[in-house]
Amino acid sequence: MTPPHPSPTEADHDRRRLRQWLAGEARADGVARRDLLRLASAAGLAAFVPGVWSAPRAHAATAPGIVKALPDEVFTLRGTNAETRFEALAETGHLTPASHFFVRNHTTTPQLAADDWRLTVWGDGLTGGPREFTLADLHRLPSTTRTAFVECAGNGRGLFTAQQGQQVSGTPWTLGAVGQARWRGVRLADVLRRAGLARDAVDVMPRGLDGDYVTADGTNLGRVRRPLPLAKALDDVLLAYEMNGEPLPADHGHPVRVLVPSWIGVASIKWVGDIEVSATPLYSPWNTDFYRLFGPGHPAEGSAPLTRQTLKSAFELPWDAPLAAGARHRLTGRAWSGAAPVARVDVSTDGGATWRPARLRDEPRRGSWVRWSTTWRPRATGRATLLARATDATGRTQPPTTPHNHQGYLFDAVVRHPVTVV
Repeated sequence: MTPPHPSPTEADHDRRRLRQWLAGEARADGVARRDLLRLASAAGLAAFVPGVWSAPRAHAATAPGIVKALPDEVFTLRGTNAETRFEALAETGHLTPASHFFVRNHTTTPQLAADDWRLTVWGDGLTGGPREFTLADLHRLPSTTRTAFVECAGNGRGLFTAQQGQQVSGTPWTLGAVGQARWRGVRLADVLRRAGLARDAVDVMPRGLDGDYVTADGTNLGRVRRPLPLAKALDDVLLAYEMNGEPLPADHGHPVRVLVPSWIGVASIKWVGDIEVSATPLYSPWNTDFYRLFGPGHPAEGSAPLTRQTLKSAFELPWDAPLAAGARHRLTGRAWSGAAPVARVDVSTDGGATWRPARLRDEPRRGSWVRWSTTWRPRATGRATLLARATDATGRTQPPTTPHNHQGYLFDAVVRHPVTVV
């Protein structure tokens, strides 16, 4: 009797995906074939020969298409986006309330009825035809709750210019394009298996139900979509329908969004409407034209598509905050890493001449930030620079500077936070 064939592992899927890409068997959605043929890198991951990057179209000084209230004391408006003022997080606890959570929209927030919502899972990576799920179907599956931060890949982009004197393209976020919530939903792995996941599947590509994204030169790139290797999809990815114990708000993906812990925010597709499952590697503009590293110090053809977030720390303190000399001040902040739990945070109140450890106020966990605190009694009046430097469990520590890239992604340098002692 012939023994049963063993089920492929996630590593098997990744190896198959790599062989297919190297053999030119990848399929590109919205990428010209001539450009796909240029995809190459020594690591065996895709790379794209860059053209002229099209910045998002200019917007008025309001936030069109965002549904929730955006009070000035909580948010800085940035076109169709809203950045959380980091000091506004000081009293919010470990989780970011939906009222304070940053908004990153490629277009505008759609307002979708939960009862009408459908998720279609389709593609040649399934054993049968398309499978449709309602929200009630998802609620009948075993639920999972996960506390995780979501962070835009461009968070800190403005500091390339303000701190390092380098020009970059894109929304000039400071440090507030990040938030953490308790997400509840179903494992994407469970949905894929119920849809009939084939043994030769290698990629899945969620697509949002927001409007088509049109670049400044008028090119319609369609709805936001970005593929995930099957290994990641089967690991810790959720189809989330709750945020902090409540149904998802409209601006944060109602009725269902993808949550990809520790990865750059664009992977966590909001308002998900369909998921393609493919037996060949997939590409879209969101992992070829965008969300890669281009520029000096990076491969001429560009880096591999960005995946994990980087390491950061920030003070919950206004920029140029006035602090009284001789008084004892409690300094607080947060630190997070896409690679591993935060192990320690060191703080300098003299511009980096000396450092001392801060107290971590939360148990470090994978994919979750920690709050930290320390005290400082300044003596001399005048300008001062505060620094916070995080180290994660891999041993990686924030560097003094971040290597430049044209689109300002993954800023991870120690931030020089100015205050005035009065």
